[in-house]
Amino acid sequence: MSLKLNELTSLGWTSFFAEQLDENDANLIPARISEVRRDVVMALSADGVVDLITPPDMSVSELAVGDWVLARSENRVERVLERRTRINRRAAGHDARSQLIAANVDVLFVTTSCNADFNAARLERYLVMAASAGCVPVLVLTKADLEEAAPYIEQAQELQLGLAVVALNAKNPDAVAQLMEHWQAGETAALLGSSGVGKSTLTNALTGVVDGAPLTAAIREDDAKGRHTTTTRNLYPALNGRWVIDTPGMRELQLLDAQDGIGAVFADLEELSAQCKFRNCAHGGEPGCAIGAAIKIGDLSEDRLTRWQKLTQEDALNTETVHEARSRGKATTRYQRRTQEEAASRKGKHKKRR
Repeated sequence: MSLKLNELTSLGWTSFFAEQLDENDANLIPARISEVRRDVVMALSADGVVDLITPPDMSVSELAVGDWVLARSENRVERVLERRTRINRRAAGHDARSQLIAANVDVLFVTTSCNADFNAARLERYLVMAASAGCVPVLVLTKADLEEAAPYIEQAQELQLGLAVVALNAKNPDAVAQLMEHWQAGETAALLGSSGVGKSTLTNALTGVVDGAPLTAAIREDDAKGRHTTTTRNLYPALNGRWVIDTPGMRELQLLDAQDGIGAVFADLEELSAQCKFRNCAHGGEPGCAIGAAIKIGDLSEDRLTRWQKLTQEDALNTETVHEARSRGKATTRYQRRTQEEAASRKGKHKKRR
């Protein structure tokens, strides 16, 4: 991608970031991270694309696509500006750590398709992630030309009160206009969802196809899945002064620090729970349970209750586990530092005796 930008505002720079600067930053260059690699990051500045390295005390894993950083003239990151929004999850696998997905995203297009990929439990996880991050969620139903979209739209609207739902054909020129109704000039959007649902096809359309190179691969008609073409997260300039982040499909999405997001997506259950007779109601058949009463008369499905409870328990466990791991890491670092200082002190005393 080759860019020459004259103003930071065209990259998404706003007063929120400008207000974080002080007189000590006069010689530093603001830049926005467009890709995170193994040992360097690609970034966009007012003068174009730059490769940046991180200082010894900063890992590239601490940066996310969409971040604003201040860099020195020798192309080294000096500091990361506070994020307006932050999308993260518990890292896949057994590692008890938080993984950054993207930063400073305004609109999150949660993307699924009108076929077997539609999964209420997984979509609720994405919506919780969006709410926790502070992004505006929009649920995008692709392949609406291949299946009757109405049933999927109805199911999608039941996932969160007031949720915007868009059904489209990602290859239709009208798809761009449909998404831009929810996405203003100067804002950054990100597309999240499973592999093969059309995220990269939409990115092609929204960007006018970056450098003329298609980002998508063919869809296998027998199982409605696509080859996993996006392998890294990238920030691209979109049409009409917008920005878009394309992401790989996620095989695992474990929530972390998502209590507020769960409350937003399951606001109906939170409200009902407050009406239960007992404050510690477990909603398992206790007398005076408002949620149980709603299920009994058909206003609420038992599956939705189960998903709410599962996400709440999972988030609490993951959050506690990661915070404990951080505490152990800090304690280990303090111990190592103290041990090194004591060794240096003993070495100094030994030299004096000699």
